[in-house]
Amino acid sequence: MDVMELLPRLHLLRFPVGQAYLWRDDDELTLIDAGLGGSGAALAEVVGALGRAPGDVRRIVLTHFHEDHVGGAGEFAALSGAEVYAHRLDAPFVRGELPGPPPVYEDWEPPVHAAALRLLPPSDFPRPARLTEVSDGDVLDFGGGARVVHAPGHTDGSVALHLPEHGVLFTGDAVAASPVDGSVMMGALNLDRARTLASFRRLAALDTDVACFGHGDPVVGGAGEALRKAAEAYV
Repeated sequence: MDVMELLPRLHLLRFPVGQAYLWRDDDELTLIDAGLGGSGAALAEVVGALGRAPGDVRRIVLTHFHEDHVGGAGEFAALSGAEVYAHRLDAPFVRGELPGPPPVYEDWEPPVHAAALRLLPPSDFPRPARLTEVSDGDVLDFGGGARVVHAPGHTDGSVALHLPEHGVLFTGDAVAASPVDGSVMMGALNLDRARTLASFRRLAALDTDVACFGHGDPVVGGAGEALRKAAEAYV
């Protein structure tokens, strides 16, 4: 796992597929997404390397149910005692009660998805023992008040997290950065392209300086304008 400091309070944790983020308040930490199955011990090592204990991570907020985002949540929650949050529409899939629906492919996506799947570990990862469901407009107790923004389309229960006090936005997979040139783009492998685009535009309208994506390099500085310009390019 690669770790990069984006801001004094914010680290990027990069996995073979996808990425998570660690936010630091004065006396506690919050994990946004949890990486691949089997990542619990590695997440604990990262927290330790930053001079904190796993128990300092009070919450894990999942942006959606895909396994490259939720795979490590159950294991790390068991290690740390962190509370796990997910949108109510994705909660049954996070818990493993139901299989999540597959994406509706665009023409270019099947080989991209197949390549990503080859990098994923087995899908029988531990599920969170407890899960708190969230909805649009809920405010979570970190980052000066983190507002949950329902951003459906990639999955029905996809969420973003907006920290207005810090100008930070965690978009989940509604928005991404191109692996080719780093340009901001709509996320791929969606259930509903039109709804994902609507969510992209909603997120682009927020006052944002730093945008953290589920895939691709974050935008640090001027993120709101970058998102708006990218969203306007879609028809």
